[in-house]
Amino acid sequence: MTTTIQGKWQLTRHASALILGTALMTVAATEAAETSQPYSIPPGSLAGSLNRLAETSGLQLIYDSAIAEGLSSKGLSGSYTPEAALRQLLRNTGLTYRLSENGNVVIERQQLNYRQDPAALQAVKVVGKIHSSFDGEDPYNTDYMRPNAITATKTDTPLMQTPMSVKVVPQQVLKDQQVITVDQALRNVSGAVSGAGGTGTFFLRGFGNYNVYRDGFLNQSQWAHTEDLANVERVEVLKGPGSILYGRTEPGGLVNFVTKKPLDTPYYSLSQQFGSFDLYRTNVDATGPLTENKDLAYRFNLGYQSNHTFQEFGGGERLFVAPSLRWNISDKTTSTLKVEYSDIIENGRGTVPLLGNRPANIPRELNLGDPWNVQKDEYVMVSLNTEHAFNDAWKLRHRFNFSNHVLTMSGRFPAGGSASLATGNVFRPFFAQNIDGNDYQHNFFNALELTGKFDTGFAKHTLLLGGDYYRADYRATSAGFTLATRDTTNLYNPIHQAGPPAISPNDVTISNFTLPWFGLYAQDQIELPYHVHLLAGLRYDNAETSGTSTGANGGPVQDSSYDRVSPRGGVVWQPIPELSLYGSYTENFGAPNNFWANTRPLPPQTAQQWEAGIKTELFDGRFNATLAYFDLKKQNLPIQVDPLTTKAIGEAESRGIEFDVAGEILPGWNIIGAYAYTPFAKTIKDSVGSGTEGKRLNNAPVKSGSLWTTYELQTGDMQGLKVGAGMQAVGQREIGYTESAQAAGYVTANLMVSKLWKIGTSRLTTQLNVDNLFDKTYAGSIYSYGPTLYGAPRTFMGSLKVEY
Repeated sequence: MTTTIQGKWQLTRHASALILGTALMTVAATEAAETSQPYSIPPGSLAGSLNRLAETSGLQLIYDSAIAEGLSSKGLSGSYTPEAALRQLLRNTGLTYRLSENGNVVIERQQLNYRQDPAALQAVKVVGKIHSSFDGEDPYNTDYMRPNAITATKTDTPLMQTPMSVKVVPQQVLKDQQVITVDQALRNVSGAVSGAGGTGTFFLRGFGNYNVYRDGFLNQSQWAHTEDLANVERVEVLKGPGSILYGRTEPGGLVNFVTKKPLDTPYYSLSQQFGSFDLYRTNVDATGPLTENKDLAYRFNLGYQSNHTFQEFGGGERLFVAPSLRWNISDKTTSTLKVEYSDIIENGRGTVPLLGNRPANIPRELNLGDPWNVQKDEYVMVSLNTEHAFNDAWKLRHRFNFSNHVLTMSGRFPAGGSASLATGNVFRPFFAQNIDGNDYQHNFFNALELTGKFDTGFAKHTLLLGGDYYRADYRATSAGFTLATRDTTNLYNPIHQAGPPAISPNDVTISNFTLPWFGLYAQDQIELPYHVHLLAGLRYDNAETSGTSTGANGGPVQDSSYDRVSPRGGVVWQPIPELSLYGSYTENFGAPNNFWANTRPLPPQTAQQWEAGIKTELFDGRFNATLAYFDLKKQNLPIQVDPLTTKAIGEAESRGIEFDVAGEILPGWNIIGAYAYTPFAKTIKDSVGSGTEGKRLNNAPVKSGSLWTTYELQTGDMQGLKVGAGMQAVGQREIGYTESAQAAGYVTANLMVSKLWKIGTSRLTTQLNVDNLFDKTYAGSIYSYGPTLYGAPRTFMGSLKVEY
């Protein structure tokens, strides 16, 4: 079947393109191709976008409808020549173009044949790669920049048309930096600072967060879980509140790990990493179709790691397995099943107490904990995502997720208060969790969403209607922090016990809690004339807390129930394709709050944010930058005054400027950078008399930033050689909320070098990274109630990777 629209250009099917297993279109150029005119084509199906282009430009398009089937377009807004407009519409669709011998422009839908000799395709200029957030990405994509993101709107919206600040850390950045932890990935994001213990907690815009999302699912709620990145395609960070689409979130920002998806073309990779302190990590990635018609496709990711640490007694082992299966039930319905399992053991971790108003100046390798200190984290997750397209405009999606966490820990750690200046003595409380081996946390998530595109007069709408239900059930047994189980150590002559103390049944607290919430939400993205884009949304939440707490620190538990309506609105003006101006206002219904003395729920957190900024997209869409100003207020901020006591203060506020850049400046030269200036981040109301009013927030530096850049030789005998360098800087941070202790600022430098060899149909990459090049001693992460952890000294990470 072909589609014909009368006009001045003609696109016809070209049989010679079968050498790539694709269809071809040819464009006969005319004088009209040199004339610019305004276009306003919304994102949608490629066929629909091409039809709109033909209607606007008067072009004649003749093409096989199969070439556009299943492909989407990012839309078009601005003045272009017809050729430039067509090129923009075809970006990121997998189509390419080149000039033929007779002067026509040949458009090709390139098959991702990774086994093919790349030299055979040198005559084809690639305009776009597969960037669709809902489709599998090209494993060989080297871009540092992504034009679209799904986290802010759930509709795969161009960043230039999104009225919030969003930072995407793509796969190539993760590869070049050899990222294996969450804090390593987030150092590329402005306003992100590593949180307590380096276990995946982090701070955004001055507020702490240990909730992360995987493909839009809340992955944890009550216990911090160290995420594995073996199957993560990219990291998307929405700055500021996101609860309107995701329920009870922290207002500083939302971190969403977009995982790898099954691909229709076979791809296999095996990598081995080896680094300082006996770190060994193996990663496996395999994907491809299971049936000849590609209705079934799979992906399998595995990561195994063992390591010691720079701190004595420290080490760990982790296993991560993630199979997934995609089934194209019909040409309109697709369902994807994903399973994740991880088993993590961390041994011997020890924290550094305060000495006066600074972390104690003890050797980094000194461990004030005990050799038997241990934390075990076992996790399993199952998700099912089914999407049905009624037509090109309307889609229905159902998402289901179940996860179970089991956290077991036992150890002695220096107390939160300062060590004695006179003697160096410091108390070491004992704490244990999962005393009887029967603890658990079950998380259930269900969401149903309808998206549709329609026009009302001159306004073009993208509508999202949805509802979700989340429920966390957990049982926790804990013991410790009693006089009978604590001891004393010395900074200059530490002692270590042979094993944990005996636990009396009278010291055990048993908690059983259920935290359900459900929400209904609606969002409309409206495109108006003159390149104006509006966003309006509203969400209703109902959240409950109920449970029991018995034993040493238990007591009567007060059930709670809260309702909240949260709005969000924003506007973007894109006067030219390379520039956007935006502003937005968002309210937030916070994550489930903590408990006072394990029995009384703290009041729910709420927040409000104003944001305004400028975005630009340069170098033919290969580079983007965002400059944002924000003013964020949060009510009922929980502060941890010791490991078992949390209070809710009245109100806190942070405001400042953030700057993010990412992309390719010249062929082979990539850069990603971030800078945050937060002059105001303070408690502005103290309703509990904790002495925090007017004091700076915990772990919120005034200035922080990072810069990372790489260059890869494009030609010559050393083609494939890549070198890179970067730095991270974090200013002084308050430890706690009373400005009584500080962690000094620091700057670290990093280097990398890699070489790619093409051997037949395979690719071999060797790589070496050096982190903390100048061996800086610094406080890498801090707890709000005192203890810190030193950052790693100079470390080396080598890797060998085979792909085919």
